[in-house]
Amino acid sequence: MNEWGLRSQVRQRLGEETGMLLKEATFRMALCYPSPYTVGMSSLGFQAIYREIHLHPGAAAERAFLPDSPDDYRRSRTPVFSYESERPLSEFPVLAFSISYELEITGLFEMLDLSGIPLLRENRGARHPLIVAGGPLTNSNPLPLAPFVDLIILGEGEELVHTFLAAAAAMDRAKLLECFARTPGCYVPGVSADLPCIAKVDDRRLPARSQILTPNTVLSSMFLVEAERGCSRGCTYCVMRRTTNGGMRLVPVETVLSSVPEHAKRVGLVGAAVTDHPDIRKIVRGIVDTGRKIGISSLRADRLDEELVSLLARGGYRTLTTASDGATQRLRNLVARRTTEQHLIRAAQLVKRCGIRQLKLYELIGLPTETCDDIDELIRFSRELATIVPVSLALSPFVPKRNTPLDGLEFEPVASIGQKLARLRAGVKGKVELRSTSARWAWVEFMLSQGDERAGLAAMDAWQEGGTYAAWELAFTRRGAKPLRGRAVQDGRRTPPLFGVQSSPGA
Repeated sequence: MNEWGLRSQVRQRLGEETGMLLKEATFRMALCYPSPYTVGMSSLGFQAIYREIHLHPGAAAERAFLPDSPDDYRRSRTPVFSYESERPLSEFPVLAFSISYELEITGLFEMLDLSGIPLLRENRGARHPLIVAGGPLTNSNPLPLAPFVDLIILGEGEELVHTFLAAAAAMDRAKLLECFARTPGCYVPGVSADLPCIAKVDDRRLPARSQILTPNTVLSSMFLVEAERGCSRGCTYCVMRRTTNGGMRLVPVETVLSSVPEHAKRVGLVGAAVTDHPDIRKIVRGIVDTGRKIGISSLRADRLDEELVSLLARGGYRTLTTASDGATQRLRNLVARRTTEQHLIRAAQLVKRCGIRQLKLYELIGLPTETCDDIDELIRFSRELATIVPVSLALSPFVPKRNTPLDGLEFEPVASIGQKLARLRAGVKGKVELRSTSARWAWVEFMLSQGDERAGLAAMDAWQEGGTYAAWELAFTRRGAKPLRGRAVQDGRRTPPLFGVQSSPGA
């Protein structure tokens, strides 16, 4: 595709949006998402920060995304440009990246490179944009980003973005970075001594909600709104558990419902444990009774009953998705997952009774102490569920994350996970649909999630050398990137060892 075609594609997408914000402003920054438009515009956090920037006096944001086909931009010598004004990213004073998970770091590289901006912070000067990073990744371990960004905002950014915009209007770059090195919730690579605790916004700012609706997203034209923020549960593999930022913070029913605009035909309730909201049935009924379709980001099997599942069926559910997250009850107990076989059987029965077509279960594979006996038990149980209702298993290799009680554990060898997946496929063949994310790329995610700046530099090397799995393996080895082995990065405390695994100090 040539440059005209690339710009025409962006203009067509803009023409199908509802809610884009435009205003005259003395300070304009680019809000960037290092994945394609269809993914970025499905991110509630990205949309929330977009609105907050426009609420700040004298400031405005223009959006930019990883191109669908970076090679088209490279061949046509087209720099990445903003959607609102088609201005090249290199001309903005600030590029703020919202990064959801570790593997999106290569999208950051791609966008900077296509814009003619040096990847490494040390190779940029005053004529280059200031590079800021935030987003869900910062709740765990943002250290691999450090060689490439000037400032990292950790955790909830709705208030810190206003602090940043005020400082950007009043200070030069050096003073701004010096100031934010002392600001809670902010980390300035090369200046700050340690990562601070993640930021938490005042509950009065809740809920986050969509600003722009578009059919060109993963969640086509769905209006997203928080029913709660945080989690009431203590699953030991999860970053967003009840000890993170004060646990679950509820949004009142009336606030959730009044946030939904008249023109929204599909509503998605977002949160780490939406069905733990004590008034979830009132919220869902209030949406469904207006004739809208509904989606919920986190259905917990132990919270499902006939009233709720019937409402979901009325709201357009064809597949009910929940999580088991442990091949057997023993493993679920081990990681403090409260879901039981009885909950999952009950979920399957409700799916059938309420006329929903399929039950989809998210499942972790490779949890600590997992054996082939556990896999065989999962085969047995999945086949049992499939006698009630069609079942789909969505498998993800377990990736130990920083700042969780399982921080410091090893990643199960890729070959071992492959053998277990093969055993599963053979065991459920013809009875249960099975899909799995790649064990190889889960290992890459693990190395980034447990790494420091060297892991980030290895990511740059691997991307420059074609991004193959072999390139990643070589890059991690060459850079000496190793897991930090349980050294907590937010509060200075070491994570206690679990299951007999000792945490070592880290390099």
